[in-house]
Amino acid sequence: MPLEPCWDQPPSDLLIGLEEFNQGKFFECHDTLEELWMAEPRPIRRLYQGILQIGVAFYHLQSNRYRAVIYLLRRGSGYLKPFAPNCMGIDIDQLLLEAGRCLAAVNGLGPERMGEFDWSLVPKIRFRT
Repeated sequence: MPLEPCWDQPPSDLLIGLEEFNQGKFFECHDTLEELWMAEPRPIRRLYQGILQIGVAFYHLQSNRYRAVIYLLRRGSGYLKPFAPNCMGIDIDQLLLEAGRCLAAVNGLGPERMGEFDWSLVPKIRFRT
């Protein structure tokens, strides 16, 4: 997968979507990143899709939808792995690590105890300097 766009500056809509993600506005993040993802013909669209799906996983976690959370954390992480360690300045390695911790926590709780999830584990998307 060509990763040349990883050296580009992030588009403004991506920055908006990342801010929404970091504020816990996962529904809004979905809407913002979906437009960006759908309009992008290059493989960089998978970066947008991966972040979008991880955000949607947390949206579903708010409603205790166990299978959706597990599926989206795995799938979103799979889309992001080719862009590690960073892309467009985004620390992909850190996002993958923190999403993995959330996946392990949700798996450990199971569908019956999802309400006990520690929300402090939810990643904040960071930029590498």
